[in-house]
Amino acid sequence: MLYYREGLTQGAVARRMGVSRATIVNYLRLAREMGIVEIRIRGESFAASSLARRLADRYGLIDAYVAHDDITPLDAGAAALRVAGLAAAALLDILEPGDRLGVAWGLTVQHLAQVFPISTVRNLTVYQMLGSMYAHHHFAAETCSIEIARKTSAECRTLHAPAVVSTPELAEKLRREPIIAQQIAEFGALTRAVFSVGDVSPQTTLVASGVVTAAELAKAKARGAVAVLCGHFIDTAGQPLAGDLRDRMLGITPEVLRAIPARMLVVSGAEKRAATLAILTGGYVSHLVLDEPMAVWLLEQAG
Repeated sequence: MLYYREGLTQGAVARRMGVSRATIVNYLRLAREMGIVEIRIRGESFAASSLARRLADRYGLIDAYVAHDDITPLDAGAAALRVAGLAAAALLDILEPGDRLGVAWGLTVQHLAQVFPISTVRNLTVYQMLGSMYAHHHFAAETCSIEIARKTSAECRTLHAPAVVSTPELAEKLRREPIIAQQIAEFGALTRAVFSVGDVSPQTTLVASGVVTAAELAKAKARGAVAVLCGHFIDTAGQPLAGDLRDRMLGITPEVLRAIPARMLVVSGAEKRAATLAILTGGYVSHLVLDEPMAVWLLEQAG
């Protein structure tokens, strides 16, 4: 299933299962010999593979990973879980010994962390890229980083600060605190990052988590916001919007995120299409994991 249906490489399958690549090669050969697997060339499979390549070429990405619907389109929940599973395997595939991985928070990243395979990555350090927040019915922000670190036997560095504070003045004072200042400075040395993007609907995680109010969201939309990237509002040109929220946030900035060598965006759902296009336009993404309908839509926007 992982190799033939999800399209993972033999190396990625081996890491996910905790065995050698040679073992996977032998398993695949045995499956063919026993008739468990029948190899046929399917036109839709070729088209799907071509879709990912064209998407990567059009948007200047290192790689794109498309979670396919097969014959029957998936509902939103199932599609999100399939994208998260594919992203977990893809992220493991690009991690290398000694990497410094920045992890954002959000429901999509939480799903990725939950299904991330147990596989040690030597000398990996995982960083929480956004401060924490409190919410009655949502995950804790730091759990995404902690879970990935646990499964890779990595050192985890959580950010000892809230995601947002009441005033820009307080945020600036906290940024000057030695421990927080050091942690934020370390974001400049990240080699990998994994994150999602938020839309600007009333149901966006930014509002649900209490980071902004519905009134503040409405004002941001009136100023051109179409996406939320690591707690920052982004316009259609992919540029961060200046304003009160940006000055009150504690964590990685869009500018620092964009400078990280490998940046994996994980996203699904029709409601996030415009937001995803803005993030791609802004140059924040090197690796993209998404659902098939969104991949088709993005290519249509490219003309």
